[in-house]
Amino acid sequence: MSDKLAFQFKMQTKMLERQSITHDKQEKAERDKVKKALMKGNLEAAKIHAENAIRHHSESLNCKRMAARVDGVQARVANSAAQRQVNFH
Repeated sequence: MSDKLAFQFKMQTKMLERQSITHDKQEKAERDKVKKALMKGNLEAAKIHAENAIRHHSESLNCKRMAARVDGVQARVANSAAQRQVNFH
């Protein structure tokens, strides 16, 4: 049971880390769009792209934060399972 939970937590952590990387890439793309819009003199489009870049940056940080929390829970579950195994024998 605990091994299954630990595995699920580990997979959840990896998924969140992948999402974080995706948001980082999207943030970079939005920043490039901001630069292009500013070069063209289109301030309204630049603002929209800047807002999107900020949102992607925030989402990336949230994913990293949640991945760290889930990883901590996974470590505690694994430690608990190991303790039970030691106490059982």
